[in-house]
Amino acid sequence: MNVSTADFRRYFFAGVLLMGSASCVWASAPEPLTGPDGKLKVDVTVNDGRPEYSVSYAGKDFIVSSPLGYVSDTGDFTRGLTLSEAAAPEAVADSYSLPNIKRSHVDYKANRRTYSFTKDGKRAFDLILQVGDHDVAIRYRIYPQGDKLAAVIEEEGTSFRFPEGTTVYMCPQSHPMGGFARTAPSYETDYEVGEAYGRNGYGEGYTFPCLFKVGDQGWALVSETGVDGGYCASRLVWDPDRGAYRVGYPQKGEMNGLGSEKPGLALPSETPWRTITVGEDLAPIVETTVPFDVVSPKYKASKDYEYTKGTWSWIMKMDPSCNFDEQKRYIDFASAMGYGTVLVDALWDTQIGYDKIGELAEYGRGKGVDLYLWYNSNGYWNDAPQGPRGIMDNSRKRRAEMDWMRKNGIKGIKVDFFGGDKQEMMRLYEDILTDANDYGIMVIFHGCTLPRGWERMYPNYASSEAVLASENLHFSQGRCDREAYDATIHPFVRNTVGSMDFGGSALNRYWNATNTPGGNVKRTSDVFSLATAVLYQSGVQHFALAPNNLSDAPEWAIDFMKGVPTTWDDVRYIAGEPGKYVVLARRKGNTWYYAGVNGLKQPVELTIDLIPDGKGEGTLYSDSKTLESSVKNVKIKKDRLKVSMPENGGFVLIR
Repeated sequence: MNVSTADFRRYFFAGVLLMGSASCVWASAPEPLTGPDGKLKVDVTVNDGRPEYSVSYAGKDFIVSSPLGYVSDTGDFTRGLTLSEAAAPEAVADSYSLPNIKRSHVDYKANRRTYSFTKDGKRAFDLILQVGDHDVAIRYRIYPQGDKLAAVIEEEGTSFRFPEGTTVYMCPQSHPMGGFARTAPSYETDYEVGEAYGRNGYGEGYTFPCLFKVGDQGWALVSETGVDGGYCASRLVWDPDRGAYRVGYPQKGEMNGLGSEKPGLALPSETPWRTITVGEDLAPIVETTVPFDVVSPKYKASKDYEYTKGTWSWIMKMDPSCNFDEQKRYIDFASAMGYGTVLVDALWDTQIGYDKIGELAEYGRGKGVDLYLWYNSNGYWNDAPQGPRGIMDNSRKRRAEMDWMRKNGIKGIKVDFFGGDKQEMMRLYEDILTDANDYGIMVIFHGCTLPRGWERMYPNYASSEAVLASENLHFSQGRCDREAYDATIHPFVRNTVGSMDFGGSALNRYWNATNTPGGNVKRTSDVFSLATAVLYQSGVQHFALAPNNLSDAPEWAIDFMKGVPTTWDDVRYIAGEPGKYVVLARRKGNTWYYAGVNGLKQPVELTIDLIPDGKGEGTLYSDSKTLESSVKNVKIKKDRLKVSMPENGGFVLIR
């Protein structure tokens, strides 16, 4: 995040020149910065010495005058400020390709402007503002104050004040050191859907991303990106004095109360980007790529990483399944499905052993199947007993372990139980990723924070959980009963900003090892499961399928799961609203997959617009009123299709 010496000198001396003449200080607010198409506008002003901004789209207010700035141990930079310079807007263009996000190729265009603020005649900070057609990105460039070349940011003034009539769709922040083995927070709580503006979750605010419905004007998504070991991860906290949600730092009690909840910076530095995506409907929210547009790779990939489908025994069979024979069985199953990986979950170190893991990896290679291995994050921040423990939190041990993995052909790791957003924890995420790249290993995180642009920043990053994922369907009938409802939320909130490792798409009727009565019952249909394989985006997927599905699941469902992609070239919002239903379309090559699920207690019938490519044929997977799933070929005479989704059901169209 550090600013180059050349940039620092350029900005510093420009500031000195500006401060030398009072006539150069902005007497009135500069013109709004607009996106390339002119519809999205951001105003930056100073009100009685306090910097503020507002956001409008197509002439409608989405964010009204909201505070900016920060307080550090070098001074209070939320008040007593002067806007000394607003640089001329400059066009930004970037073209990049990423195989593991919602769109494989992105052509990004925006307009950028730097606003320089002074306090008491001295340079305070720069506000860097970047505005696309639907996305706003904001960050601060923080300068030394006198001879102070380091700073602790005490709090941010950065806030988001929405108009009256706004409702929220957000995930409450957990209290620290709660949940299983004191592993919270891990972004695994129920969403507040369509609730009144001004709530504060469980008293600790909300995890990113945060979705707002701005009356009848449209939608806004607030999140952040570009977070690495140089800053903490943030959240939104309700501030009743401001009547706004402000950026909040981690809770003091996270990580057993050790480590600072406040970020420390070497100066000059830049903060992570805070992003706002707005639209008159949900299309810009679903389709945004801003988390990746404004960041860049931290290092070069040590190899060409492969994004795969796979299976894992733990989701249906839990800890006892982590044995040599059962994992061989799952390797055989993965091979029969044409999948590239098997995830060997917790306790393999004691229930299989290192020597036998090497043997298992060799067996898998003979079948065209590689292994992902589970690890505990460890450290002093939780009590999770599952092993392997005491490795991933120590650089020396971690690198030695990764050297062993490379020698045994291990493809990737799944690291679990983090439980905190402090800068120290962000540094651990980055260190694990960086070391793993040195050894050609891909990384999945569980019990973890939201990924913040990591798909582009870290080329060996695979995916993150950060959601109430499939394990909760195994543990709770209540979660099974509301599976469809929850599925209508994730594509509009959590999964909009980063890969989501859900581990679902089960074809078992019962969440147990034998798929026989006993334990929790799946309420959704087989087609629903197929649809979520399309709706939930993650470059690497380990589905909740089991070897018994080769004989007890419909052949057409198995064939679908064999062929469904995990990497996509494009995405389109078609219809829906969180908590009701969702229909999206994803493209792989020249083939479009349309998928929908229904979370309402009543059927949904609608006519969807297809991507205009003329008449043709398609394969339609659908449900009857009684959730009997079937597949048929359909002729498409126009670029529209009538679909019906019963309660707990869905559909998929391939054309």
